[in-house]
Amino acid sequence: MKISGQKVILRDKTLLDAHDNYSWQRDPELVHLDAAPMLTLTFQEFLIDFAYELHHPSSTNRRFAIETLDGSHIGNCGYYNLDRSRNEAELGILIGNRAYWSKGYGTDTVTTLLDYLFRQLNLKRVHLKTLHSNIRAQKSFRKSGFTPYSRATREGYDFLLMEITSQRWDEMAMEKEAREPGELSSL
Repeated sequence: MKISGQKVILRDKTLLDAHDNYSWQRDPELVHLDAAPMLTLTFQEFLIDFAYELHHPSSTNRRFAIETLDGSHIGNCGYYNLDRSRNEAELGILIGNRAYWSKGYGTDTVTTLLDYLFRQLNLKRVHLKTLHSNIRAQKSFRKSGFTPYSRATREGYDFLLMEITSQRWDEMAMEKEAREPGELSSL
């Protein structure tokens, strides 16, 4: 599967992504921004787990590789905890390649994924958590339409909880159409 945005393509992950994923999960700054533990597996151990996940996908989670339009793998995104009874899911993103930070790639990734979640999966709500201190991520999420709704502390991390509804997504699409008549592209 491939989902095209303005700057990125979201595609199914492959074994070729393993090396980048491994290095990102061993990078102290990225691990901190993701509020995740440092990966301690060897690459060979990681590769076994990575391959297993590729061949045994979850029905409630889906992870995508983020590629630039010229084919560079710059990060990962996905949805988690899909709840069909409530028509909602949690969104996650990591731009692992720092050369692409603060250049609109994260925002394009999020809006591309949101468009898929609301238009193809017919979700009514998407939520996420981001570190309270990660102002850059919060700006990107706000540009994509997310609004804060709560705060939480988990495992020693302070998070800002944000959400967007399908109603808000549709309103943003109408606002964009009013500003840019004739544009049929996603937000």
